Amino acid sequence: MSQTTNLDNLSSSIMSMLRPIDFLFFIDLVILVGIGLKFKKFHGSAKRNVFALLVLLALSISYIYIQHVELDLKGKGQDMLFRVAWSPNQTMSNLSPLGYHSYDLYNYYEDSKIKKLTPAENQEIKSWFAQKQENLPPNQFSGLFKGQNLIMIQVESLENFVLNQKVNGQEVTPNLNKLLPNSLYFSNFYEQVNNGTSADADLMTNTSVYPIRTGATFFRFPYNIYNSLPKLLKEKGYGTLAIHPDKGSYWNWMPALTSIGFEKTMDVTHFKTDEQIGLGISDGSYFKQIAPIIASEKQPFYNFMVTLTSHNPFDLPDQYRKLALSEELNKTKLGGYFQSVNYTDEQIGNFLGTLDKSGVLDNSVVVIYGDHTGVHKYYNDEVKQVQPHENWWLDDTKRIPLIIYHKGMNGREIGITGGQVDTMPTVAYLMGVSEDKYKKTVLGRNLLNTNKDFAVLANKQYVGEAASNEKLQSNVLGIDIADLIIRKNYFKEEGYK
Repeated sequence: MSQTTNLDNLSSSIMSMLRPIDFLFFIDLVILVGIGLKFKKFHGSAKRNVFALLVLLALSISYIYIQHVELDLKGKGQDMLFRVAWSPNQTMSNLSPLGYHSYDLYNYYEDSKIKKLTPAENQEIKSWFAQKQENLPPNQFSGLFKGQNLIMIQVESLENFVLNQKVNGQEVTPNLNKLLPNSLYFSNFYEQVNNGTSADADLMTNTSVYPIRTGATFFRFPYNIYNSLPKLLKEKGYGTLAIHPDKGSYWNWMPALTSIGFEKTMDVTHFKTDEQIGLGISDGSYFKQIAPIIASEKQPFYNFMVTLTSHNPFDLPDQYRKLALSEELNKTKLGGYFQSVNYTDEQIGNFLGTLDKSGVLDNSVVVIYGDHTGVHKYYNDEVKQVQPHENWWLDDTKRIPLIIYHKGMNGREIGITGGQVDTMPTVAYLMGVSEDKYKKTVLGRNLLNTNKDFAVLANKQYVGEAASNEKLQSNVLGIDIADLIIRKNYFKEEGYK
């Protein structure tokens, strides 16, 4: 209910994810309408009774509790009943749909209250930050791009599996592939977004804090204080700008990114909407209009921008489908994904080419990554059915690419396991920001100077190098620590502004 401002943008995406079997949910409504019309006089004379409703609710919850929890899960603890924070479908199973909504309303009411950190919670957070420190000596990456401009491009639905791959002999991402020889390319980099999807990527990239466990962080806590990348770079004399080609209320990103620390923000109202594809202004028009803005900016600057065109349902117009695919493949969601990513890749290439001609790239580092996975995230069942298929199409490992490009740099592929929450400390290290400025506030780690090799996904799945049970539990606990930090506005309590 709190995210209704997204509906006008996401309606086509929502419709594209419906399956024929979903219509079974509406059959009972058709039957009930028929029954209602037949017995119109009877139910028209009936009186509503709130007491009866409460009795039915109590009976349904009690029955589900006795049958499911006491009989099926006896001995596993009372916490099995309430899992709304991390497994809504299990909570619905335990409480019944009516019970679930009642519990959800209760949680919403409780979460809306402004709560203070208890001394015990404050100490828990501080202890967690203390134990995660590695305190390693600086290496060759420390301050490598100190004083350079920073251009961050968050690419919609960009998955790692398409990089360096060909379909019918054609590269899916030829321009990104060309960047890799001059880039630090993290190939085992995982999405960690939760209910806020793209907005969660904005959050983690700039703050190194996992999103909250229920709802979208930007909707529930848009004015929270963080120790963020734009704030740290501003202290070093940078101008900071966040750019989205959509409306400022989409995922509530404009007030949230302003609170995070960006001095200026630009939404779709700052652009000519001369061409629209999918959710908003096309990536082609968007990048063409951004390039002269960047070329005229006072340096050094940090520009954070996102793309939109490669958003699902991946129905790119025919005139922009440059890949020669079979008719069968081109009609599928996978074929549409290949075409959409290929289009956005071309626009990124044109954009960087324009910046190169203006001389901006001579003094800039460009960070490119996916906000989350795409075709596998929403249509994995369809991908599996595409025939004939190639094995690399089936890569549903939740990996997205992280590319840190600088003109003339000798690049390398870095295989360490990491995730979106690690972006900020990694980039800050390269930009010459002292680790003392952020080591007690980031939940991620610097992937260029670490002995740890792991990532924790949104569902608390641990991937990467095996660790002792104690270390594994501590790493996974970071997600709950972040939830506490956000809900209690910990950084504000600690005096950050």
